[in-house]
Amino acid sequence: MCFFAVLLSSVPAQAEETPAWVNSYARYVQREAEKLNLPGYAFVYYQQGQTPKVFVYGRTARNGKRISQDTVFRLASVSKSFTGLLLSKLVKRGELDWDMGINKLLPDIPFKGAGMSQLQLQHISGQSSGFMPNAYDNLIEADYPLDRVLGELAKLEPICAPGKCYTYQNALFGAIEHYFVTHNTSYHRQIQENLFSPLGMKTASAGKGALMSSAQWAEPHIAIARNRWAKGTVASDYYRFTPAAGVNASISDMTIYLQALLGEFPTVVPPELVKEITTPRVRTTREIYRRGWRPYLTDAHYGLGWRVYQFKGHTLNYHGGWVKGYRADVSFDPEAKAGYVMLMNAESNMINSTTAEFWKRYYDQADGK
Repeated sequence: MCFFAVLLSSVPAQAEETPAWVNSYARYVQREAEKLNLPGYAFVYYQQGQTPKVFVYGRTARNGKRISQDTVFRLASVSKSFTGLLLSKLVKRGELDWDMGINKLLPDIPFKGAGMSQLQLQHISGQSSGFMPNAYDNLIEADYPLDRVLGELAKLEPICAPGKCYTYQNALFGAIEHYFVTHNTSYHRQIQENLFSPLGMKTASAGKGALMSSAQWAEPHIAIARNRWAKGTVASDYYRFTPAAGVNASISDMTIYLQALLGEFPTVVPPELVKEITTPRVRTTREIYRRGWRPYLTDAHYGLGWRVYQFKGHTLNYHGGWVKGYRADVSFDPEAKAGYVMLMNAESNMINSTTAEFWKRYYDQADGK
């Protein structure tokens, strides 16, 4: 299964040659994928002012069809970056407020822990709620209903005051879902009307049903042995916490997303909103030592739905995602006006090294090394 590149532009392919370093990187990724016998992936490199460079590889597992630029993948926790942007838009319009307290978001589920009266929307999106990291993810994965999980979460004592330490969560994002539902709307509707439709993201969606009704979608693959993968089923658990991990998109739509983040659709995504959600808020020291990235990171923070890395002297905005059968990464450098996304229909750690390797090569060639 060989990769092939797709240039997402009306400009003929011969009008813009793919840089040698990009082709070299694509060959590296394919070699790594072949070593691991991965079912498939798609990635895009976008440099503002140039034609996006999209590479796809492998098969969806549905009728043996090849992955294309329009194949839809689960984004897992990359969804949090969309949620941060959506919330920022709603705050700007006065429909929400970053200072909204948890008791306003969830008036029927009182949070009783010490200091929880200070827990606000900004702390949920900013991963600084104060609860122990990944609190009650086990209940999500055990298919507990959303309100039941939030009810159990409300009983916990925090490990720090809201806003004072980094405490990554999934379950707490259910408060956003709950708030929308109790106000006669939904996360699905809000993200469609505020982001997907105005940006022209035609295959992007939220929810399990939307994924499985897509014209093309990549089925999940689970590791069953070393370098062996089996087709799995689409899990429902995290889809019930859609603001945390329920968005779906193709690599063509993720290219549009990168363009929006880089300021090319200012009426839909004003640059000041992107700056707001990617402003560092809480330090995430352990990220500096993450596998694949360790040689390059000197500092790491979390903003509002985005990680903010210092990568070889450059500011890189990033988020990754992992759910059963899928991995995803999105990243962009606002100063360099460049972005990169990788989507996979397998739970492989290869994505850790390939994304870091991309930015290493990007900065090396930009710095003339």
